[in-house]
Amino acid sequence: MHIAVVGLSHRTAPVEIRERLSIPEQSLEASLLRLRSDEQVLEASILSTCNRLEIYTLLRHPDDGIEAVGSFLTQVSGLSLEELGPHLFTYHHEEAVAHLLRVAAGLDSLVLGEGQILSQVKKMVRLGQEYRSVGPILNRLLNQAVSTGKRVRTETNLGTGAVSISSAAVELAQLKVGQARGLDELVSLEHQQVAVVGAGRMSRLLLQHLQSKGCRGVVLLNRTVARAEALAADFPELPVQCRPLTDLDHCLSTCSLVFTSTAAEEPVITASRLEHLNRRSSLMLIDIGVPRNISSDVSQLAGVESFDVDDLQEVVARNQEARREMAAEAEGLLREESRLFLEWWDGLEAVPLVNKLRLQLEEIREQELQKALSRMGPDLSARERKVVEALSKGIINKILHTPVTHLRAPQPRQQRHLAMKVLRELFELSDSDSLL
Repeated sequence: MHIAVVGLSHRTAPVEIRERLSIPEQSLEASLLRLRSDEQVLEASILSTCNRLEIYTLLRHPDDGIEAVGSFLTQVSGLSLEELGPHLFTYHHEEAVAHLLRVAAGLDSLVLGEGQILSQVKKMVRLGQEYRSVGPILNRLLNQAVSTGKRVRTETNLGTGAVSISSAAVELAQLKVGQARGLDELVSLEHQQVAVVGAGRMSRLLLQHLQSKGCRGVVLLNRTVARAEALAADFPELPVQCRPLTDLDHCLSTCSLVFTSTAAEEPVITASRLEHLNRRSSLMLIDIGVPRNISSDVSQLAGVESFDVDDLQEVVARNQEARREMAAEAEGLLREESRLFLEWWDGLEAVPLVNKLRLQLEEIREQELQKALSRMGPDLSARERKVVEALSKGIINKILHTPVTHLRAPQPRQQRHLAMKVLRELFELSDSDSLL
């Protein structure tokens, strides 16, 4: 068996490719079932966010398993493997484990150390368990990733002042407003007429950061006004007008700055929608949804600027250097956690051999027990028979304890292989059905 991850991220693919592989939560169960239907995929879990799609698997055979995952990705995206290939990464075993731990710790995020990714990894674990697509191997690995992410944020400074995609979006707006005034710096948003489309987690973070950056009021649009009102109630110091999504055209006509973060699978703002509006001012659109909520053709319109998640790199780069020093603190913890998992995994390599040895000794015990009982004659009571049988089982367990403990203990793989080889030769055990 073999651990592998196949995926793409903001580091390897532009947003127009990533959105083709965005899997909404309501489709995850069907996607996991489709993956698990291939005999090569023993366990599977999917991490789908605005900046990445990653499929973590336990495979029967590496090459055939990776081919099965590639076939799944082409079906989901509608792209050929030739089109997808340049954007995909594949990590095996140690590299796959190290990558997952880096992701959970926020070290592979667009915004170094961002906290939201840990929540997304937790959700991946929960859904994998709920849909029964993960077994004992991935379940242990994913849970260790979550505990590692928590540990990094608790024991290092990486989580201190960590920013998110939403805060980067607000900083991008500040930077672009400043540049429009001839200033290469972040400026206050107090004079902007601001709207936020969507009332999910990302929008909550948008409101939080807009409030901290001097915004004097926000129009919050959502399909369900009640949900928008519930979100607005958590920001009593920020004036928020809650409106239905049917008021979007009015907001696009009157607002100067609009953020979008919805779960819509098709753009909600297009050039054709905007060109018929009687807009009062220039319009800046910032889209942090994947799939994108704003179509790429809107930038062709006069007086309209449009940015998506890939444009956030401009502001992220300003803060990245200082955060890299903090990230160095986390690297040692990640190496330690990776070693612990790999030692546990290596210990599993001895399980089939131990089982063969146990089975062989059990057969010998049963044969010798029956011989002994037959010699004792029919006068032996049921209680005495149980005592003799328990004695024979106890002897076998005592004999097995030391070699089993030795084989499962943390040690270099070469040393374990040598011990396994000696055990096979001494007890004439076959070399087939290895776990790894």
